Amino acid sequence: MIDTEQITKIVEERLEGTDLFLVSVQRSPSDELEIVVDSDTTVGLDACVELSRAVSEALEAGGEDVELTVSSAGVGRPLTLPRQFRKTVGRKVDVVTSDGGKLTAELADYSEPDGTLVLRYEEKVLPEGKKRKVLVVRERTVALQELASVCEHLDFK
Repeated sequence: MIDTEQITKIVEERLEGTDLFLVSVQRSPSDELEIVVDSDTTVGLDACVELSRAVSEALEAGGEDVELTVSSAGVGRPLTLPRQFRKTVGRKVDVVTSDGGKLTAELADYSEPDGTLVLRYEEKVLPEGKKRKVLVVRERTVALQELASVCEHLDFK
């Protein structure tokens, strides 16, 4: 049986020299294999098909019979790799904190190796002595360990 490490190696060799990168390889007990890739630009359907063929050939050569899915790490999937955070700087993200708090903010910066995010968001506050709330831009620095998930924000406006 070809394990996920071997599949990871096959995928990484195939993606070498492109702007695509591997996000995850998961194999279920029922022999369903899911490969998720991302890109610094966009992941085209042709790239997924080509990668699927390459992995299928390797699995068939090893006598494997699995259900294979190759997909892109689209909007709605949590960001997990430093490269994904770097490419998302300047865009809106949906953040869920470890304690269940939710926030939509611009990912203003990402720092390595500590994995620190700078989130910029607007908040209505009531200034002292005033009757109306005003919109104030806030920045919050958060360590990735303090967050349950970070996803690119899907805006339908």
